[in-house]
Amino acid sequence: MSRTVELRSDTFTLPTESMRRAMATAEVGDDVWDEDPTVHQLQERAADMVGMEASLFVPSGTMGNLCAVLGHTRPGDEVLLDVESHIFTSEVGGAAVVGGVQFHPLEAPDGRLTPSQVAAAVREPDIHHPPTALLCLENTHNRNGGVCLSPQQTHGLAEVAHRAGFPVHLDGARVFNAAVALGVDVRELTGPVDSVMFCLSKGLSAPVGSMLAGKRDFIERARRARKMLGGGMRQAGVLAAAGLCSLNEMVARLAEDHANARRLALGLDGAPGLHIDLERVETNMVFADLQPPLDASQFERLCGEEGVRVDHATPARVRLVTHRGVTADDIEYAIAAIRRVLQNQASSELRPTGTYRR
Repeated sequence: MSRTVELRSDTFTLPTESMRRAMATAEVGDDVWDEDPTVHQLQERAADMVGMEASLFVPSGTMGNLCAVLGHTRPGDEVLLDVESHIFTSEVGGAAVVGGVQFHPLEAPDGRLTPSQVAAAVREPDIHHPPTALLCLENTHNRNGGVCLSPQQTHGLAEVAHRAGFPVHLDGARVFNAAVALGVDVRELTGPVDSVMFCLSKGLSAPVGSMLAGKRDFIERARRARKMLGGGMRQAGVLAAAGLCSLNEMVARLAEDHANARRLALGLDGAPGLHIDLERVETNMVFADLQPPLDASQFERLCGEEGVRVDHATPARVRLVTHRGVTADDIEYAIAAIRRVLQNQASSELRPTGTYRR
């Protein structure tokens, strides 16, 4: 197959030419000694963009979230979060293993916790209970289709936590997607929370890295946690240079990815054997539910044979993610190829089977 359309994840983005040039010429130092000037520039720029006092460059979003939990809690504390959140489902239980904290997962079918849920889950002071010490939110919400938390929703949730005396961390891996989709300054989404992690390596197209931002004393605790976790990189300015390009050049163009995702969803809507909830296509993700007998593994294989790479979310659900490496023309190709797969599958189910005797 000569053509490949990569829809598994926006982590497959490649660095731009300006990133490659910036990396090749970056001024560097030893970041563990806090002496890399390009890392300093990136951290200052990132903190300013999300309205925080300081930020920390970390190798991955998973490490950034773990550093945040370690910076906000003590062993034996309890953390409130959504049962489908990335921190709970996809970060290898790091907060429990390294931080000794307990998760209290809450059901949020649309990926949006409510203030009343959080208020009801807060532990009353009792010698038998782990103290509620942190609320974690996610924006956009990965497993719920890339849906956004609005500034008002974020404020309402944070108000409950702060009134109860504990902080809020935002897993904002794709928070710039949320800001672009909602048409707001990203600081409206990060202002109500105490810390935020966001990725440079997804739709923003940097090859490596995420940012953790918050108050200065919190970031100093997170820096110590980063070192403990093995995330202290040396001449990290080579990577930070690409991150600066991400923040300065790549945010506004996320709207193209959202438009492509919407076109993909509309183009596949109504195809046989597949269902898409168009109301949940808010950013750069399209989730599709498959009807038996077609399952996600089979669909993934058949699409791959047509040159379209998709990701299975559950045995009956697939995820398709748009990004800078996917053009409008690629979307049209993917629509046609996926519809062809589904039509062939539907036709095969209608073919008679068995041996007929006269």
